[in-house]
Amino acid sequence: MVKQNPTDGDFRGRLAAFFTIAIFVLVLDQITKNLVLSNFALHESLNVIPGFFNVTYVRNTGAAFGLLAGQEKWRHLFFQMVSLLALGAIVYLFWTSKRDRLALWGSALVFGGAAGNLVDRIRFGYVVDFMDFFLGSYHWPAFNVADSSITVGAFLLAIKFLWDK
Repeated sequence: MVKQNPTDGDFRGRLAAFFTIAIFVLVLDQITKNLVLSNFALHESLNVIPGFFNVTYVRNTGAAFGLLAGQEKWRHLFFQMVSLLALGAIVYLFWTSKRDRLALWGSALVFGGAAGNLVDRIRFGYVVDFMDFFLGSYHWPAFNVADSSITVGAFLLAIKFLWDK
């Protein structure tokens, strides 16, 4: 691992890029969710690509893809704490990683997505999901921009770690 010097110009540039990407993801995520909240009733759906894609407003009270939904007693605090720990882990990963674009983009995308879903959990106690892909009667669980960002970022980080080995 490479120790970063916060006064290093290259590191400051990488840090600026990291937060630019993360903030872009966070803002895009919140804008799209607010558009859905402003224009759709809960469970209302708009068919975009017949037989394949709808915009459908759903609330995810659980983890990814609705896991742990309905566990009211400790769910809010648990998910907020896990999100904060994940954000800290991503910052640590970025801080200690070698200077490469996969680490920068992967960690920034995961950070921005995790921050977007954390904002929802703090504001509403659930995450707003709306992208509904399906084929016939087979539905993928609804998701949002933050979830997409986390998935792409995690994929990039996986490639980075496999590549480094």
